[in-house]
Amino acid sequence: MPRTRLFPLLVALIASTSACAQITPPPDARTPTPPPARPVPVGHVDLRLDRIREALAAAESGRFDATAYADLAGHPLYAWIEYADMSRALGSVGRERAEGFLRRYDGQAAAAMFRSRWLAEAGRREDWAAVAAAWRPQITDPALRCTWLQAESALGRTGPSWTTEAQTLWRNASESLPPQCDPVFAALDARGGLTPALRWERLDRAAEAWQPAVMRAAARGLPAGEATLANDYAAFVEALHDRALSWPRTERSRRIASYGLARYAKSVPQDAQAQLDRFGTVLGFTEADRGRVLYQAALWAASSYDPGSAQRLAAVPEASYDERLHEWRVREAIARSDWPAALTAIRRMGAKQRSDSRWTYFEARLAERTGDRATADRLYREAARKPEFHGFLAADRLGQPYALCPWQPGDSSTVRAGVVNDPAIVRSLALYDLDRLSWATAEWNEAMARLDPARRITAVQLAQEHGWFDRAVFSLGKADPEELRLYTLRFPLHHDATIRREAARQRIDPAWVAAEIRAESIFNSKARSGANALGLMQVLPATGASTAAKIGLPWNGESSLYDADTNIALGTAYLRQLLDSYGEGKPYFTIAGYNAGPAPLNRWKSQRPGMDPDFWIETITYKETRDYVARVLAFSVIYDWRLDGDALRISDRLAGRFDGKRTGFSCPLAATPVAPQPIKKPTGRRR
Repeated sequence: MPRTRLFPLLVALIASTSACAQITPPPDARTPTPPPARPVPVGHVDLRLDRIREALAAAESGRFDATAYADLAGHPLYAWIEYADMSRALGSVGRERAEGFLRRYDGQAAAAMFRSRWLAEAGRREDWAAVAAAWRPQITDPALRCTWLQAESALGRTGPSWTTEAQTLWRNASESLPPQCDPVFAALDARGGLTPALRWERLDRAAEAWQPAVMRAAARGLPAGEATLANDYAAFVEALHDRALSWPRTERSRRIASYGLARYAKSVPQDAQAQLDRFGTVLGFTEADRGRVLYQAALWAASSYDPGSAQRLAAVPEASYDERLHEWRVREAIARSDWPAALTAIRRMGAKQRSDSRWTYFEARLAERTGDRATADRLYREAARKPEFHGFLAADRLGQPYALCPWQPGDSSTVRAGVVNDPAIVRSLALYDLDRLSWATAEWNEAMARLDPARRITAVQLAQEHGWFDRAVFSLGKADPEELRLYTLRFPLHHDATIRREAARQRIDPAWVAAEIRAESIFNSKARSGANALGLMQVLPATGASTAAKIGLPWNGESSLYDADTNIALGTAYLRQLLDSYGEGKPYFTIAGYNAGPAPLNRWKSQRPGMDPDFWIETITYKETRDYVARVLAFSVIYDWRLDGDALRISDRLAGRFDGKRTGFSCPLAATPVAPQPIKKPTGRRR
């Protein structure tokens, strides 16, 4: 590992914070006080990250001795060594040491992370003074807020603000709250602050969320008659019963009955109408109550492409439709190839939803199918202004270049110097280099919360040069949509020689391989999913082993998948296998299978054989896979631009014609074509 990569950052930090170098750890029975550390002189190249790694390992294994690591006491990462040491045996950490740590590093990510752990530990000890001392109002975790309220109560500080805070926690919770809240609500009840009205308020919220256990908990403490009815409400939400036919004819009875029937309709939609007729007639359901039930039955039927789904959708009152059900009404009609019904369904959407490039494109496509070419062309032109999957499809229908308006911020040495010197950025990149991703991310987020746009972009550039590619995806475009035009940052390109080589070997488009990597790992070769998919292309070890055997590549176990070249070779070969077997030579089938697996892919293919690719993709049942296919195809276009300056037409890509017609790019905001951006090689290690 190169040791010079962070040198300018750390030297600048150490030079600008020389006082920090004199801070020593606090006294502790297990941790002798080290002598003052020497400031690291400017020009010192050895960043001692190996030494930091050694100290962290010692701290996490119980072998840390501050005297033995006195040379690190002024290091920017020393707070994390202390954090690791205290976290290992938090139960034995004294209050003086914990509070000293929080004071010294107040405002830093290490202190914020430790504060949460220390509050929980102090609450477990019932050291309420320690909880009160460590508390910060910006903490939102319900368990910690309840721990603080317990502390305030134990310390006799239960004025109006305490009551308001406890009532707010109670009122806003539709699901179960952590056990730390039980003593708070008991104290609130004892003070008369948990009124029947508040209990009913929470019960109503829990009924809407289909949480019968929470409903029962809220009912405790109600007057006997009210408690009996409340528990009967909870029982109905859990499982329908005929006692509801004798409930009082109130607005609450109607509403809670409709929640219970809606939950039932989601699991037994075939019987929903009959049960709605029984209970709704007796209880006097409003149209909104009926719509709540019919919505769930229709949503299940449409998303399952049930034969009766059109009728169920038609039965839902228009006022009960939301964006989700509007979408499924369109998909259900497309699945039946009922083009007029699908077009009508789009035109029933609200203006905001209908203006999305997805639905603008499909409105154009359906207008074209129903013979209205003039409307289709107008809508295609509108959709084609968006650099997205459906915008690219629309451009192909018109035979025009793809829309892309890249923005490349100018270099500013002053701004860059400020970011390079930012302590949190320094710590973040050093921790990333040490593979401490959660700590690195905490430091990064602390910096992002206070950096202005120019410095935020510069920080992302710095991270990308460092090899931390996903910072652009997670940090840009949230506050300023213009940052979405920073394509060279948002679509990093690394290992491009390997990508080109393996794509050529497997006879597929290299832009597709790059797009898969961007979608799967954002070029993080150390990525590991919850399903144990590993590396750049998120290959499962079993898939990697079988693919390696087929192509004659050496296999050394799952660790092989953390090698970038090996992962790209195996992932690309697997794409080829899917393309030839399950994919029928069509990349959109292959991408769907890569995400969802062969069984769902085969089901979708058999349900809608011969359907045009754009319609088939839109009718994929799983939202994750539907969006994934569109995303990877759109990314392929952008990576074509990054690799070659133009792009294979997406309509040819869908058909698997990798030698098909190519198209250029132009910006709707400018009169000149878009030039390709130079591919910048990141510095530092290849991840």
